[in-house]
Amino acid sequence: MSLLAVDHVGPATSVQDGGRFGAQRYGLTPSGVMDRPALAVANALAGNAPFAAAIEIGPFDARFTVRDGCVRVALAGAAREATAAGRLFPMKTTVLLAAGESLVLGAARDGVFSYLAIEGAVCGEPVFGSLSVNALAGLGSPFPRPLQAGDLLALHDAAPLAQERRLPLAPAAQGPIRIVFGPQHEEFDTAAQELLLASEWRVSALSDRMGYRLDGPAITRAHGHDIVSDGTVTGSIQVPGSGRPIILMPDRGTTGGYPKIATVISADLGRVAQTRPGHTIRFRAVTVEEAQQAARQMASHIASLANLVQTGGAAFDLAALQSANTAGVAVSAVDAATWQSPAGPDDKDQP
Repeated sequence: MSLLAVDHVGPATSVQDGGRFGAQRYGLTPSGVMDRPALAVANALAGNAPFAAAIEIGPFDARFTVRDGCVRVALAGAAREATAAGRLFPMKTTVLLAAGESLVLGAARDGVFSYLAIEGAVCGEPVFGSLSVNALAGLGSPFPRPLQAGDLLALHDAAPLAQERRLPLAPAAQGPIRIVFGPQHEEFDTAAQELLLASEWRVSALSDRMGYRLDGPAITRAHGHDIVSDGTVTGSIQVPGSGRPIILMPDRGTTGGYPKIATVISADLGRVAQTRPGHTIRFRAVTVEEAQQAARQMASHIASLANLVQTGGAAFDLAALQSANTAGVAVSAVDAATWQSPAGPDDKDQP
């Protein structure tokens, strides 16, 4: 068993997996990863199941050190500078760390969440079927809270002779976030529904794993802003009394008393999660059938990731390339000493 020490992390770093499902009727929220496709990429590189437990790293910098054994890690999601044992560690690749070696991660350059998957996955005791941390509920494993300096994570030992892996993928699709109107869209008139689609919405700094608050024009409901509480899903767009929508995220409440004008489709939830505070999103309405087709396409893509992983030597190391003499011996056309050898005894008669 290997040990990974948490030297330094920001407040939004925790252990997450695919989430805990089947108990929402008892008031247990699903929690789980914010960007499911990004977690699946990291786990494919690490040789794990797509939604195995990994470390979800928020937008701030972080540092981890192997205390015992050796650990193979993979990094995906929001791009950031990373070094492993002082060497460049590119995104969407793996690297083997031995005892005493550190992984240093800079702040996210784009997006919000990066995923550090470990070969064999993070070890812990499932809580209601999942290791996912929900800090407000005090659930999760191996710690029922976000990670903090001094924590030790027990990990499976890596295969030291295995080849490193990489997973080149095309950039994620851009464009408006797709939504399906409902379940309470009829509580809003046509003008309010059109305002949701026509406006540019800025993600508030008050956003978190419970919900992303959106700043923009106020959306009004004809008959007040409360309804009889009913069930929510991840992606529900609630409209509270302020008229500013809230997109519910994995740590949401299981029920809510605000009307839900629309729902973000599952295939676009990761893109919402990776939208930084202060940045904007727009919405586009699609049909239920289109949302289902997008969900099937995402599931097919995730299932194919393991077959797309490439193996070979060590991951591409730009720093090593820059320091290497790839051109051989350099000469100067204006300095004969660099390309003419002094004449020796056997060279006197040479032309």
